[in-house]
Amino acid sequence: MAAGSEAFEHVKKTIVSAHESTLPGEKLTFYNSWAERYDLDVAVLDYRAPSLAANIMSSHFSSDREAAIVLDVACGTGLVARQMKSHGFRHFVGIDGSEAMLTIARESGLYQDLKQCMLGEGPLPAEKDWFDVVVIVGALSIGQVSVGVVRELCKSTKPGGHVCMTTRNNRANVEYKASLERELKQMEDEGLWTCLEVAEVEEWERAVSEDEDGYISGAVYLYKKL
Repeated sequence: MAAGSEAFEHVKKTIVSAHESTLPGEKLTFYNSWAERYDLDVAVLDYRAPSLAANIMSSHFSSDREAAIVLDVACGTGLVARQMKSHGFRHFVGIDGSEAMLTIARESGLYQDLKQCMLGEGPLPAEKDWFDVVVIVGALSIGQVSVGVVRELCKSTKPGGHVCMTTRNNRANVEYKASLERELKQMEDEGLWTCLEVAEVEEWERAVSEDEDGYISGAVYLYKKL
């Protein structure tokens, strides 16, 4: 087996084990143990969500990027902040459940503040109506974060600010994605925000489940708070 194939097989096993961890404590233990290899493994996975989200966010943001304050929810090691910095954003606050992930994010020097919080277990530890941009990449999927957290994202965003979210479109996540989109539409009907763009992306990341080959698809959602 070639080195590249061996690396991909290792990542597949890692992702599958993540899905097998269903309790919050198990999830936290898994992500803490994965932190050191996370960036390398998602590179093998050809994980494009951070760059896709940053590109779409950037294309709609017309205010002063150097002055903008970005809340990076489920920030992990800082992949999204790194991409957004390349588009001119400079001020980042990160939230994640894994202290090991936050340690690596802290070492990156990208964040002005980092907070540990298990998402979905209460309000976000963030100021309301404060952030110019709120972004969550990777966490909105089955077995990760409940759909209801999107209301917390909206609360933290200042009026006129942007909320950027992503989800996968693999077979296991189809029902979650439909539930997420219903909630996003419900919030729009309630006058909380308006949709700026929904981008469906065919090649999101390499498939890891046994019943899927090649790449799975995914989606980026961008909303403006009213």
